[in-house]
Amino acid sequence: MDRLPFPEGFLWGAASSGPQTEGAFGKKHESIMDAWFRKAPQDFYDGIGPELASDFYHQYREDFQRMKACGFNSFRTSIQWTRLILDFETGEPDPEGVRFYRDVIETAKDLGIRLILNLHHFDLPEALLEKYGGWENRNCAELFALYARTAFELFGEDIDLWTTFNEPMVIAEAGYLGGFHWPKYRNRGKAAVAVMVHTALASALAVKEYKNMRLHGKIGTILNLTPAIPRSQSAEDLEAAEITETFFNRFFIDAAVKGTISEKFIGLLKRGGIAPMWKEEDLSLLKEGTVDFIGLNYYHPLRVKARESELECEEWTPYLYFEEYGKPGVRINPYRGWEILPECLYDIAMTVKNDYGNLPWYVSENGMGVENEARFRDAQGMIQDRYRIDFYTEHLTALHKAIEEGSNCFGFHAWTAMDCWSWNNAYKNRYGFISVDPLTEKRAFKASASWYKALAENNALILP
Repeated sequence: MDRLPFPEGFLWGAASSGPQTEGAFGKKHESIMDAWFRKAPQDFYDGIGPELASDFYHQYREDFQRMKACGFNSFRTSIQWTRLILDFETGEPDPEGVRFYRDVIETAKDLGIRLILNLHHFDLPEALLEKYGGWENRNCAELFALYARTAFELFGEDIDLWTTFNEPMVIAEAGYLGGFHWPKYRNRGKAAVAVMVHTALASALAVKEYKNMRLHGKIGTILNLTPAIPRSQSAEDLEAAEITETFFNRFFIDAAVKGTISEKFIGLLKRGGIAPMWKEEDLSLLKEGTVDFIGLNYYHPLRVKARESELECEEWTPYLYFEEYGKPGVRINPYRGWEILPECLYDIAMTVKNDYGNLPWYVSENGMGVENEARFRDAQGMIQDRYRIDFYTEHLTALHKAIEEGSNCFGFHAWTAMDCWSWNNAYKNRYGFISVDPLTEKRAFKASASWYKALAENNALILP
């Protein structure tokens, strides 16, 4: 048997979010996800919305005990802007929201589970979308910084790892280009760029607030990197991959780590006839708001080729320059249609090492969603999710290689601890070490839970 050890003090745990676990229960305000379900419940799988999600709001004490039983020494979740803040314009907190999050923090601390608290996970307040147009408007960046300061004032002495956003690229991509998250716009490239610029600025402003308060912890952001692999080495396919990387992968990591907007990105906007949507002072703010660390989410690569079919759209979009390419014979998770390519996690680790100063980073999400897991229950009623164990084993092997070669990775968080509500996919695909029945909220450990516990306690991956 081979033993692949990880660095001392390595973070083992999982990630989730406030809206996907604690849900909308008891909040005084709606997020855009809450409003989406209210307005179009037919968009949601099995008609399941965010009211209870997985009921972490009521079961967090027991849920942290379950996480401890899975070997977790850490857990990343998010504060809901719409739960913590009573008045978005002043940053005044809601006492009930304060009580809840303080209890969550204390419960985790008592069990020795280190919390990473994130401030935004696709859940902009609906009121700010209606009043300002959401992230298309710079005002939302200023209000986000106000919200962040309130959170730091309340919990900054208790939490030493903070992140500003989870996957800000998805806000633009899913809501303004792909049309599969609220507000469900398609190919609105100019609006998508405005969203990207203002969320990057919001993150920088929150980082600046944190550092000005001279708190004892560190602050970062969480980005999804989906490596673009060209179909061929032709000039056209290579350009398609470079455009994909520039727009979807590099914009946010450049802004967060270097405090810059690259010339390649600016050139892409010029090519599309889009004027820069930032002022000189905004570039200075990006420089002042660079992160201490980053979390990187990796699930799958994206294979691309030069566009061969005409894209019908009324305005500029980056999809004018490329389209996806399905390479025959690769391994696919059939439930999501995502290619399984663990080697890309090694490539991501090397990118951080070689292109971003070997900044401290961690795997903030990695996981495998599977539909209808009940069919894998054994005679004792436990879901035997060997496929999940194999998925993590392959990705951790690739990560270990990168760490051995000097990549400054300090943790691994699976997606996710418990099966959770996944926006309009609801409970269609399950990711957790712990199963959740969305009708009864009953929990049960899967086979992967004991495997992960051994991994964490050994601080090493044991290969057969």
